[in-house]
Order: sequence, then structure tokens, then C-alpha cells
Amino acid sequence: MSGPVRWEHRVYSGNLGELAQVRSDLAADLAGFDPALVADLQLCLSELFANAVKYTDSGTEHGEVVRTLSLSGPTTLRLSISDSGGGGGLPRLPVERDGDEWDWAEGQRGLLLVQNLSRAWDHHPLVPWGDLGANVWGEFAVDPTTVPQGLRPYVFTH
Repeated sequence: MSGPVRWEHRVYSGNLGELAQVRSDLAADLAGFDPALVADLQLCLSELFANAVKYTDSGTEHGEVVRTLSLSGPTTLRLSISDSGGGGGLPRLPVERDGDEWDWAEGQRGLLLVQNLSRAWDHHPLVPWGDLGANVWGEFAVDPTTVPQGLRPYVFTH
């Protein structure tokens, strides 16, 4: 790999019924990478996609979710999800919970999973004004010896 690699963005309607396709597309885009890494990314992607659909306008009739993927260097793969906004806030871990509350909680574990599987994660609003969407990203460690040879700087997905 001589420089950064970016995959063409994938755009999905905000429908949880697309989750199998979202996961399949990621596996296809990362063909040749370590299968354990791909499985971790699929799990994180599933959580981020579901959150975008559940908590934002991405889950409405005209909503959408945009997935981006890049290899910024030989050891870092970045996955992100951008939503359609309208949720009234930004993603956050419910840090006020104690151990017992986490044990009983039925939801809001997705970001904790992303935090634990990624090297780093964060989010930012897509624009500095209004509730027009957020981008949530995670960076994942890649063993440079496992990066497939011949990746071009821009990978077409369609």
C-alpha cells in the first residue's frame, strides 16, 4: 500500500431490513482482509446502523444512512456512519450507569461495543448548525502484513 485507500461511499435507506445487505457489502468491500477484523467491523457497523435508524430521521420514509470506509495508513481502518439527523442529540455512552444498571439494561450497549472493539471512536455533527445529521466513526487496528496487495487509492463499490 503506497498511500491512503478510500472506498466509494455506500448509501442505504434507513430500513433495518437492509442490515443483512449492509453487512454483506462490508464483507465484500473488505475481501482479503483478516476475517476476524471483518467480523468485528460488521458487528460495529450493525450497531451503528441500527442506532442511526432508531434514534434519527434516518429511519423515516425519506431517511438514509451513509457508510464510509478508509484505510488511512497501513495499520488503521476507519469505518463511519452518517445519519439524517432529527434525533435531537449526539451519540453518547450512558456513563452514569453503575454495574447493576448495566447488567439490567436492555439497550444502549452498541456504543460500548464499538468502544471496546475499536482503537478509538467518536462522533461529530455533519454541520455546525441545526440537527442535520451526525457522523459516528471507529478506527480499527490492522496488521499491515494482512492488508490485501493491489488496493487502489479509490475502490469502487458499485
